[in-house]
Amino acid sequence: MTERITPEMVRAASLNNLTQSLTSLERSAEELSSGKTILEPSDNPYGASRIINLESQLEGLSSYESSTQDGIAWETTASGAMANINEVVERVRELLVQAANGTNNQSDLATIGQEVEQLTESVKQDANTQYAGQYVFSGTATTTAPYQQGGDEYHGNAETISRVIGPGASVTISTNISTLLGNGQASGDGKLLDTLRTIGEHLKGGTEEDRKAVGTTDLQNLDTNIETLRQLQASSGSTIDQLQTALTRNEGIQQSITQALSNTQDTNFAATSVAYSNEQAAYSAALHATATIVQESLLNFLH
Repeated sequence: MTERITPEMVRAASLNNLTQSLTSLERSAEELSSGKTILEPSDNPYGASRIINLESQLEGLSSYESSTQDGIAWETTASGAMANINEVVERVRELLVQAANGTNNQSDLATIGQEVEQLTESVKQDANTQYAGQYVFSGTATTTAPYQQGGDEYHGNAETISRVIGPGASVTISTNISTLLGNGQASGDGKLLDTLRTIGEHLKGGTEEDRKAVGTTDLQNLDTNIETLRQLQASSGSTIDQLQTALTRNEGIQQSITQALSNTQDTNFAATSVAYSNEQAAYSAALHATATIVQESLLNFLH
């Protein structure tokens, strides 16, 4: 028995073709406007899952990047402060050599002693350097100034501060400045503040023993302190290098993941634009053909 094709069947088939053309056109338009090929998980379940995974990785890497950049800024601040301290102690050393040459009278030595005292206070100011409102040389006591006005005792602690730079990886960014500066003359620890205070006293003392100490034990002790400072500076420089390397590696990984994310979800604008033009032409043709075949207006189809 031959199946009879009725006008209703022709209208239904025409409407179905028209709907499919419109759906394809709208899909291409959405891809072009959003720039994404996966508009909802059902479009590509595997691709959608991959996008979530890649975005999660990028979020973690972004967190590591921020932490690393903060560590670099912190360590650079500390390094700059130690560079200032180095300039001060080098100046003190020049003054010591000058004072020990035997051509200065006691008034000259006292004047040099006053300059050393001023330089000592400058060292304490550099030790109280802050980054983002935190004292970089106080250990974890970042709200407490390492050295208070009127005293040479260290008020920080020896606990370390670290920054996470990757999964299971962290770098210590704190510098224990007390290993260089110590707790002042009262402690007799032979560290920089003790040495500077002692140098000032010997320069202003006026005795033969004071004069002799300036060119011998004072100079030796200062050189020992300078060596300690150089070691701290080297350690700080090494930390900055390590952080910079981690940052560069992080940026490289982010670029790779970003590219993979783009390959997974981004629209190929050239291809989609061509498809959109073709679908637009096909839809217009379908509208015309349907109107011709069915002899009804578009308004009737919409109803």
